[in-house]
Amino acid sequence: MIRFPHKLLALVLATAASLTASLPATTAFAQPAPRPGEPTFDNLTPQEREMLAAAEQLASEGVQAIEQWITSQAITEAKMFARLYFPIAKTYPQKYSSPYDTLADRDLVTPEDRALSRSPLMQYAIITDINGYVPAHNSRFAQPLTGNAEKDYVSNRTKRLLGDPASLVAARSEARYLIQRVRLETGDLISEVSVPVIVRGKHWGCARIGYRRSE
Repeated sequence: MIRFPHKLLALVLATAASLTASLPATTAFAQPAPRPGEPTFDNLTPQEREMLAAAEQLASEGVQAIEQWITSQAITEAKMFARLYFPIAKTYPQKYSSPYDTLADRDLVTPEDRALSRSPLMQYAIITDINGYVPAHNSRFAQPLTGNAEKDYVSNRTKRLLGDPASLVAARSEARYLIQRVRLETGDLISEVSVPVIVRGKHWGCARIGYRRSE
């Protein structure tokens, strides 16, 4: 079982911020009062607006699902925010179960798949907690494990803790939206928009849409 103390979280955030500064990817935050040169909603491209709408819808559906779990007592609010991760044996990269990942498999995959189907330029549509934990991935990337490490690495990316700087920055941003250039594990550089997932007034995580820019 893994738990992240507050001091460790602060250290991870500081490290992520330092690493992000050295990446070639650029990041833009939307602020209520943007600083000079920062993009605002009004100057987003049509594609960025489309992707932002998809991310906001995914976040909204994710919040509805999570709050329904709590209301129905399928899980307690405390456990949803406990940040408990249990290593799943014989998985590489390491995968983790959580007190709610079975619920996520049941109720989050459909809205993620629906978001992903909105455009062929989308690469992924996921919901993560503030530590970058993916309790349930798109069906495309949650295929049954085969035992073939190379194949599983590509086709089964669910239940991982994404600790790269871009994932942590997205997961912890409280801005209305965040647009980044993200380098995938394959080496491809794509764009991503993320929005916070707020459960019962508290920041739980984010919804992320990765996409290739239209020409």
